[in-house]
Amino acid sequence: MILLEINNRIVEETLNIKFKNALAGLKPESIDVTIADFDGVLFHISNVNGDKTKIRVSIALKFYKQLQEYGADDLLKEEYGDLLTDAEDGYSVSVLVDLENIPTEWEQVCQKIGLLKRNCFASVFEKYFDFQERGEEGQKRAVINYRTDETLYVEAKADRVTVVFSTIFRDEDDVVIGKVFMQELREGRRASHTAPQVLFSHKEPPLELANTDARTGDNIGYVTFGKFFVLLKTKF
Repeated sequence: MILLEINNRIVEETLNIKFKNALAGLKPESIDVTIADFDGVLFHISNVNGDKTKIRVSIALKFYKQLQEYGADDLLKEEYGDLLTDAEDGYSVSVLVDLENIPTEWEQVCQKIGLLKRNCFASVFEKYFDFQERGEEGQKRAVINYRTDETLYVEAKADRVTVVFSTIFRDEDDVVIGKVFMQELREGRRASHTAPQVLFSHKEPPLELANTDARTGDNIGYVTFGKFFVLLKTKF
């Protein structure tokens, strides 16, 4: 089964190297690296004002303002604390580490910064998990346009939280990848009895998307995961 990492390994490993070199007494070197992640997300690792001991990691998400509506700023403050700094121009969030003041838990700091994208997303899920736990059914469905023409929907019900990812595959290579991905989801249920049940529907959106602009057609399918429903719309 394919396991997708939720962290950005390049960000994490780059910071690990910087901390290890500093602890070894090596002279710090300048850095200016831009990293492209999935969903059109960009990371930028750089020095601040030419100071090689100050490493700033910034992330740019086109949809960050939508995440802010669901408490992204508060969650990041709780998660990163003093590491947060003023956002770099053109970016959504920035964190800063100081190679002259290395924390004892520096490896955990690297891991946490590698999870910056994941933690930006986390606020919307936590909010709707809280709605469900408190029985606050009927809250407005969250809609996050996480890609061009592709949308994330999150909704709390009395007995579940429904998450819908709409995805469009625009060329033949993406079609192949999409089919492999769907097969892997099915195989996951066979590999572990604790994995959520995976259901697939074709052409028509599930009832959870009845009041949305979800598309229909011969090349559209929907995948539903277990009791904690995750619905993935694909086009192929």
